[in-house]
Amino acid sequence: MMIKGYLLGIFWKSVPAVLLLIFLAPLGFVLLSLFGEFGDNWNHLINYVLPNYVFNSIYLVLGVSALSLILGVGTAWFITNYDFSLRGWFEWAIILPLAVPPYILAYTFTGLFDSYGSANELIRIIFNLENNFVIFPNVRNIYGAIVVFSFTLYPYVYLTTRMAFLNQSRSLMEAGKLLGLNNQSLFFKLAIPMVRPAIIAGLALVIMETLSDFGAVEHFAVQTFTTGIFRTWFGMYDLNTAMQLSSMLLIFVTFFIFLERHERTKMSFSYSSSTFKKTKKIKLTGLKNVFAFLFCLIPLLIGFVLPIIELTNWALFFPSENFLSKNILNSFLNTIFLGILAAIFCTFFAFYINFLKRFDKSYLLKTSSQFLSLGYALPGLVLAVGIIEFFAFLDNNFLKHFLDVFLVGSVLGLILAYMIKSYALANNTIESGFSRLSSSIDDVSLTLSKSKFEIFFKVHMPLMKTSILTSLILVVSEVIKELPATLILRPFNFDTLAVTTYVYAAEERMYEAASPAMMIVLIGLVPIFFLSKTIRYSRPGTK
Repeated sequence: MMIKGYLLGIFWKSVPAVLLLIFLAPLGFVLLSLFGEFGDNWNHLINYVLPNYVFNSIYLVLGVSALSLILGVGTAWFITNYDFSLRGWFEWAIILPLAVPPYILAYTFTGLFDSYGSANELIRIIFNLENNFVIFPNVRNIYGAIVVFSFTLYPYVYLTTRMAFLNQSRSLMEAGKLLGLNNQSLFFKLAIPMVRPAIIAGLALVIMETLSDFGAVEHFAVQTFTTGIFRTWFGMYDLNTAMQLSSMLLIFVTFFIFLERHERTKMSFSYSSSTFKKTKKIKLTGLKNVFAFLFCLIPLLIGFVLPIIELTNWALFFPSENFLSKNILNSFLNTIFLGILAAIFCTFFAFYINFLKRFDKSYLLKTSSQFLSLGYALPGLVLAVGIIEFFAFLDNNFLKHFLDVFLVGSVLGLILAYMIKSYALANNTIESGFSRLSSSIDDVSLTLSKSKFEIFFKVHMPLMKTSILTSLILVVSEVIKELPATLILRPFNFDTLAVTTYVYAAEERMYEAASPAMMIVLIGLVPIFFLSKTIRYSRPGTK
C-alpha cells in the first residue's frame, strides 16, 4: 500500500512537469534554429526584406501604442470620474470591440472605405457625384493597420486602467485639489503616475497582440515578421529560415511578456490608500458633456458598430454564402469541435494544477503554473512553426518505427496550439474560483478520510461549476478567433470559421466572408457580456 501510495503521489506531481515539457518543446525547437545553419534565403532576407520587417513592426507597434493609450486611458478616465450622457451604458459597451478580431475589422474597413466601398458609394449617391469621385483615402497601408489594431485592442488598456482608477483613493485626489491642482494637473501629475503599472500592463497586451497578428497585416499588405514567416515557409518552402525568423519574433514578444508580468506585480502598489471613499463623479454639461460623449462613442462606432453594420449588409443583401450553406456549416462544426476539445483540456489541466497547489506549496509547481500561462502572448505563427518541427521530430524518430500514426497534419497539432494559447484564460478563471474556496473544506475532507481523488471529483468540482463553465466559454471564444496557427496546422480540407473568412477575404470575395465573420463576432460577444458584469461594481461604493 505504501508503495502504491508513493507511486500515485509521483504520478499526481509529474503531470504538471510533463505538461510543461510538451508546452515548451515547440518553442525549444524554434529557438534551436538560431544555432543551426543560415542558408541563402536568410542572406536574401537580411539584405532585402528583413530591415523592412523590423521597421514596419516597430512603426506599427509605436502607432498602435500611442492611439490605444489615448483611447484606453481617456475613456477609462471619463467613465470613472465624470457623469455624462449614457455613461452607464458606455461603462460596459466600451469593451465590445474585443469581440471583433483585427482581421475582421480589416476586411470590413476595406469594404467600407475602398474606392468603390460602401462609404464612398453612399457619399456619391447622396451628393450625386461622379463614379470616380473618392472622398476616403486608401486604407490598405500601415496607417489603416494602425487604426484597425488600435480600435479593436484599446479595451485592454481601458480595462486595466479603469480598474486602477477605481481603486485609487479619493482622498489623494482631494488632497491634490487642496494643493491647487486643476483637473488637467490632477490627471497628468497625480492620477497617471499612480496607475502607470496598470497602463503598461494593458499596453503590453496590445503590443503582443499586434506583433502576433497575421490576418490584418496580410490583408493590408504590410510586411511584418508574421507575414515574412508565412511567405518564407509557403513561398520559399524554407521551414528552417521561417523558424529563424520566428525566433527573432519570439525574443521580441518575450520581452513584452515579462514587461507585462513585471508591471502586473507592481499594480497593487498603485492603490494609494487602505481607506476608500466613494467616488463622487463630476457632472458634465454643455460642450464638455458632448466631448466626453463623443470621445467614448467614436471608438465604439469604429471598433464595433461599423463592422457589424457592414457584415450585416453583406450577409443579408448579398447572401452568396448564407449561414446554413454546407461550407459555412462544416466550418462552424469544425470550429466548435476544436473549441470544445481545447476548452475541456485547458480547463481540466488548469483545474488539476490549481488543485495540486492547494496541497503542495512547492516552488516547482508554482513556477510550472506561471510558465504554462505565458503561452497566451505567443504568436500563433511561432507556435505553428514550432509544433510542425516538434511533431516532425516525433514522427521521424519514434512514431514511424512503432505506430502507423503521423502527428504532422493532424488535429492534435491544432489542439496543442490552442491549449498553449488559451491555457492562461482557463487558469486565471479556475485560480480565481479556487481562491474563494476556504482551506477548511480540504481539512474537513481529509479528516473524513477522503482521498485526493474523491476531493477532486466529489468536493471541488461541484463547488466550482460556475468557474468551470466560465473557463470553457472563454477558451471556446478564443479558439474561434484564432487564425495564424489554424491556417498552418489544420488538416487538409479541414477549415474553421476563421480560415473560411480569411480565404474568402484573400480572394476578395467579401460577401461570402460575411457569414463566417458574423458568427465569429457573435460567439465572441458571449465572454464580453460576462466580463461586462464584473467591471460595473469592481469595488464597494462605486457606481
